[in-house]
Amino acid sequence: MMNVMTYNSYTACVEFDPCDQLFIGRVLGIRDGISFHGETVAELTADFHAAIDHYLEDCAKTGRAPDRPVSGRMMLRVPPDVHRAALIAAEAAGKSLNQWATETLTKATLLTREENAR
Repeated sequence: MMNVMTYNSYTACVEFDPCDQLFIGRVLGIRDGISFHGETVAELTADFHAAIDHYLEDCAKTGRAPDRPVSGRMMLRVPPDVHRAALIAAEAAGKSLNQWATETLTKATLLTREENAR
């Protein structure tokens, strides 16, 4: 199970390092590396917020656009038989492949969120 936290549209995964007795987090879905840590959940949360705030401030000071987690555009490469099966499933449902894939990915991510919340 992966533990995640979100702040200002950035999502991070969190692990516990039993050797150092420390929570360690890293931001997911962006090219820039952002990590943070804390000995308690409160410290971890505060450091996560500070890391994101610092990142956004640094981007503003240096005049570069912050890397945002996603644009909404996704290109996938799948085997031809998977592509064919997805296209058939979409057509059978009376939907475009894009609509069908969006609904299918939404269902899969909701299931994953529910599993992680347990």
